[in-house]
Amino acid sequence: MPATPQQTRRHYLMCEPTFYTVSYEINPWMDSTRYTDAGLAVQQWQVLKDTFEQLGHTVETIDPIPGLPDMVYAANGATIVDGVVYSAKFRYPERQPEGPAYEKWFADHGYVTHTAEQVNEGEGDILGVGDVLLAGTGFRTDRASHDEIAKVTGREVVTLELVDPHYYHLDTALAVLDSTAGREQVAYYPPAFSDASRAELERRYPDAVLATEADAACLGLNAVSDGLNVVVAPGATALAAQLSDRGFRPVPVDTSELLKGGGGAKCCTLEIRPAR
Repeated sequence: MPATPQQTRRHYLMCEPTFYTVSYEINPWMDSTRYTDAGLAVQQWQVLKDTFEQLGHTVETIDPIPGLPDMVYAANGATIVDGVVYSAKFRYPERQPEGPAYEKWFADHGYVTHTAEQVNEGEGDILGVGDVLLAGTGFRTDRASHDEIAKVTGREVVTLELVDPHYYHLDTALAVLDSTAGREQVAYYPPAFSDASRAELERRYPDAVLATEADAACLGLNAVSDGLNVVVAPGATALAAQLSDRGFRPVPVDTSELLKGGGGAKCCTLEIRPAR
């Protein structure tokens, strides 16, 4: 049986969506002809930030940059393992300036940074579970980056192939519910993965929560867990019920305006993992 959920305090980096809009299309969620409301996006983002702080977590912010509307999706900006920063190197030109901007923030704040040579989109595709890094590929992040981050961090890296373009980053198809070694728990949407990757997830996490199509379609798996409280899309009702049955506390937060760009709560939240 899975362990009883326990909260651990977290450290997050976020970016206010001051300049948020959908002016280009690089994933199936984006429609540049659809109206986006930056003011509403800021309001929803502020509620998300306030929720983290009310739960006892530390939240720092990076200044948004004009012309980078997707910078709000901070999870893509880097991967931090044991206090070491592995920079993002974005696939699409529209987002490529974000990688250096996030890396500079970390360098300015005293972190050791490693500039990626291989294409990767940060914690959007690289998620820590216990002593292992689960690493997505198929749409945004090159498989070669998995070897690169393994060398940088010394961690085992497990490659997972994504096959549905709606779930183009790993954090849209899989949520880490408990990242503590010995207590690992995840939730995921099986059809988002190749047969081989799905079999690997089944082998590693036989007690995983399996999301429904409806849960996945509202980006319910783009959730943020502190080991007890799970900030989740309000529409993911079946997922919330499963989480409650496991002893987790679902915390619904509406990020529907940011969903127009293809992101939810997790996309907006980069976890800064300290040295062990």
